[in-house]
Amino acid sequence: MKKHLLMLAIASSCLVATQASAMTQDEYKAAKERIEASYKADKAKCDPMKDNAKDVCQKEAKGKENVAKAELEQQYKPSDSNARKVEEEKVKATYEVAKEKCDDQKGDAKSACEKQAKADETKAKADIKAMHAKK
Repeated sequence: MKKHLLMLAIASSCLVATQASAMTQDEYKAAKERIEASYKADKAKCDPMKDNAKDVCQKEAKGKENVAKAELEQQYKPSDSNARKVEEEKVKATYEVAKEKCDDQKGDAKSACEKQAKADETKAKADIKAMHAKK
């Protein structure tokens, strides 16, 4: 459920980012404040949780915030480097959440989970690098 909400939030923020053109400094500041408020609210939802579920929730909230901030920067000052940063933040957020979810497992299963998360991150980073090398 949380994964779907995170993906929905990311997709909606991408839609907003592509629809807007030049942004004023006041709009930028207001959007940044909304992102911070959203992060605080998302993090507060984690408070009643226990153990690793709480840790996963917090990683999801932080990842969502970092992606939203990167998208805001791209919207405010569009550039190839900011576009790349958005993609990198998405990869980082996905990796951090996946790695945290591995903590629910033990022994070889945990090790395999962590290796898979790292492999997925490495592949995604390579894809980003290859895509931006073509430009």
